[in-house]
Amino acid sequence: MIKKTAIPFYFMLAIVVLSLFFPSLPKNKTNYEYNGADVAWMLTSTALVLIMTPGLAYFYGGMVRKKNVISTMLQSFICMAVVSVIWVVFGFSLVFGDSVGGVIGNPMTYFMFHDVLDGKPWVGAPTIPFALFAMFQLKFAIITPALITGAFAERIRFTSYILFICLFFVFIYAPLAHATWHPDGLLFKLGVLDFAGGTVVHMSAGLTALASAIYLKQGREPGHHTPARITYVLLGTGMLWFGWFGFNAGSAFSASSLASTALSTTMTASAAAALTWIFFDAVRGTKPSAMGTCIGLVVGLVAITPAAGFVTVPHSLVIGAIAAIVSRLVVDWRTRSKVDDTLDVFPCHGVGGIVGMILTGVFAHKQINSAVEHNGLFYGEVGLFQAHMIGLFASSAFILIVAFLLLKITDLISPLRTSEEEELIGMDISQHAEKL
Repeated sequence: MIKKTAIPFYFMLAIVVLSLFFPSLPKNKTNYEYNGADVAWMLTSTALVLIMTPGLAYFYGGMVRKKNVISTMLQSFICMAVVSVIWVVFGFSLVFGDSVGGVIGNPMTYFMFHDVLDGKPWVGAPTIPFALFAMFQLKFAIITPALITGAFAERIRFTSYILFICLFFVFIYAPLAHATWHPDGLLFKLGVLDFAGGTVVHMSAGLTALASAIYLKQGREPGHHTPARITYVLLGTGMLWFGWFGFNAGSAFSASSLASTALSTTMTASAAAALTWIFFDAVRGTKPSAMGTCIGLVVGLVAITPAAGFVTVPHSLVIGAIAAIVSRLVVDWRTRSKVDDTLDVFPCHGVGGIVGMILTGVFAHKQINSAVEHNGLFYGEVGLFQAHMIGLFASSAFILIVAFLLLKITDLISPLRTSEEEELIGMDISQHAEKL
């Protein structure tokens, strides 16, 4: 009889064996015209987005108790391995394969990366190789489940976490990404604009984090705690800010003026949010802190993500400032509630993504990006704003309902919560037999 703990190993072994029979060799039948500058920029952007996940590891790792730093950081790093394997086997197909009802891609379209290495360029990225487009999109799929980890940090079993992120990718991330970014997707056809993942990445992670915090209930050491390393938080913030330029400006899929616009709005929104967060605290009698500055900055990055290539630079300042205030107020609410979202993933990523989605519908303009068919509410048109509000409520309901179901399924297969003893001695020792 196979031991339950050995199942993941044999599953991975099966994938390796399967790979031997599906080499997916390039056919070299067609030589496509690529733009060298675009290819160089997208190679760079792909690397920039990847470095965000280690940056997130430092960002979250510095916030938890010292006994949980390694475990928390590893939860981010393991996503780079798990999601990459899923992506090659069938994950890319689920997101960008032939549409099935506008909600998911056919898993066999690019199974084992078939027709990817020499495939026809993606319709929205015609000047770069299809494989480069696939690898760029992989980095978004990697960081999304990693964002959720801050909600249940310090109290989840590592093996159960791996199972959960696999289910999350298949049943939440892939359908939402397909619906939003595939030309035949439901949200795409509705007219929802998401330049770089405000809905797909941050809302899906933030709302799943809220569901996770509610489902797992409070930790056995609730309340405020002393962060292990605020210097880690600062380092992680710097890595996230650096990588986010690839995240947003890279979503132009070209070395162009649109990429420059997205880079500019990303810089200014994050700066405005950081200042607004600490000034808002100061008005209420709280000293400006390194933690507050870092969190505010990240909230600004989150909020501008869906709007980065659709709005002007002055309006990016407004988006960053509004997102900082709203997220800060939700953090206060969360602190007073019994929702133990350990690192405030929902107030920062969920709410930040929601604010960004709404304000994209307010400030987007076709003179910034021709993909905008209807200008935002600020310019006197209502079509885009209505589409975003419908998309917001539909996406939120979908994410929350499916997240609770996946948490329950995971818990039935492999219990999510650690024991009281494991939690008290810390995740680093109890889950990994390591310590700082």
